[in-house]
Formats: sequence, structure tokens, C-alpha cells
Amino acid sequence: MANNDQTKPELRTRSSLKEIQGIPLLEPIVTNWDRVEKFKAFPEDLLIATYPKAGTTWTQEIVDLILNHGDADQARRAPTHVRMPFLEMTAPNPTLSGITQLEKMGPPRVIKTHLPIQLVPKTFWDAGCKIIYVARNAKDNVVSYFHFDRMNLVQPEPGPWPQYLHKFMKGQWWGSWYEHVKGYWRERENKPILYLFFEDMKKDPAKEIRRISEFLGQNTSDQLIDNIMQMTTFAAMRENPMANYSTIPETIFDRQASEFLRKGEVGDWKNHFSSQENKVFEEHYNTMMADVDIPFCFSV
Repeated sequence: MANNDQTKPELRTRSSLKEIQGIPLLEPIVTNWDRVEKFKAFPEDLLIATYPKAGTTWTQEIVDLILNHGDADQARRAPTHVRMPFLEMTAPNPTLSGITQLEKMGPPRVIKTHLPIQLVPKTFWDAGCKIIYVARNAKDNVVSYFHFDRMNLVQPEPGPWPQYLHKFMKGQWWGSWYEHVKGYWRERENKPILYLFFEDMKKDPAKEIRRISEFLGQNTSDQLIDNIMQMTTFAAMRENPMANYSTIPETIFDRQASEFLRKGEVGDWKNHFSSQENKVFEEHYNTMMADVDIPFCFSV
């Protein structure tokens, strides 16, 4: 037992979950919720919103390169989480605490969040901030999230895959995936929301980069879009220390369990779901998504 404690002291850092308005979030986020709820957004701010592991970092890098006109050196000025802080993330280390960084930054800011739409601070809507939302099909999303929770020693212990899948279906990890994707989808016509799909970004990245550029009011040439597309391939980002989260200490990210950028594929769920799990999941999925028509794709 002593040897286990010596080899894996980092396991003590895993947080528990507590709820805000029925949404389970990491305990440090809930403890500091007042700071998040009262966060002051400015009209020039841009919010990138996703359910966890839906293509957040990929979108952040694309946005940063668009706003910096494809300047690769500028896009490597700091790690992703420093350039575009994580709104609700709090940590003792100020460089890892998104809310602490944001409170010190002036607009325009590119801000990341995993909050469902009902928990996004009201000032974002009052200020009329643009929001880019990225959705990923539920099966690949849960697989990616499972491996992320294996390596992220701040997240609760994921447990075995069958148990994790069940909890995902019940909305016990950062809230319901179903309600998350539906919430932003329903408001996309009423608010300045660009709703993207991870699968579309994989199928035709140039088209989606252009959509993002136009949404941001940027006049981006075909050549620049091609350059950005090449700089944000999965292979390129995995080798980029400013985008692959390799600057995060091993006491937080256990890279022996999984890399932060693991596969970035569409359809990897087929390597994880048993036929019975797929049957049960699809029945549940069809019930949960019966009230909306969001065109998700589960393979490309």
C-alpha cells in the first residue's frame, strides 16, 4: 500500500462533483461559482462553447490563427489555455485558473467554456458577444471524454467503461450531453451563435474555417485558409507544444493513461461500444433526441 502511495500520489488531487442548478461540475468550480456568475463580458469578447472533448482546442487554434492572420509565431506565443482561458476553471496556480487570467485581461478576449447555455453568465448575452458552439456526435464524444478522464487527475475517477457510459447517458459528467447540444441549437436563431459540427470540420475543414472567419468578420483569403487548415491538422497540433497541453504538469495529466490529443477521429466509438451497448445507447439516444432534429453524423 505504501508503494502505491509513493508511485501515484497524484490520485489525491481528483475532485468530486457538486451541482449548480442541477448540473454536476467540479467542486472547485462550484466553490468559486460566484466569480463565474458575476464575470463581466464585453461586446468584443468571443466565447467558444462546447461539451467537453468535442473539438474545443481545435476550434480555439483555428480562431486564434484567423484573428492573427495566420501568424504561426503569434499563435505560439503561449499555451492554448493561457491565450484563450477556460472561463469556469479555477485552480490555486493562477496560470491554470481561467477565471483568474480573464479577470486580469481586457477585451477583446477569446474565452473557452463547457457550461450549458443556461449557466453562461448573463453579461455575455447583455453584451451581445458572439459565440461559436461546436458539437460532436455523442458516441465519439463519450469515448473521448472517457480517455480524457482517465488521464486528467483533477477529474473524478472514471471507473470502467460500461459504468462510465451509463453515467454519461444519465448526464452525470458535466451535465447532460443531450441538453447541452440542444440548448445551444435552440438558441442559434435568436442569439449570435455559430453552430458547428466536429464531423463537418473533419470532412471539409476549409469550408468550416471559412464559416468561422466570416462569422468573425474577417476577410480571409483562400491561401490563408489553406495555411490555417495545414497548421491545425491533428498531426500538426499534436506536435505543437503550445496546442497539445504538454505544458500541463504530469501531476495533473497522466500521459501514460492517454494523450490529451488522442485520436481526433470520427467513428472511433466502434472500437469501444459492444453490440449490446450500442443497441441500448441508440434506443436511449433516439428517445432523448426525439424533440429536435440536429443532423449528427456518426461516421465519415
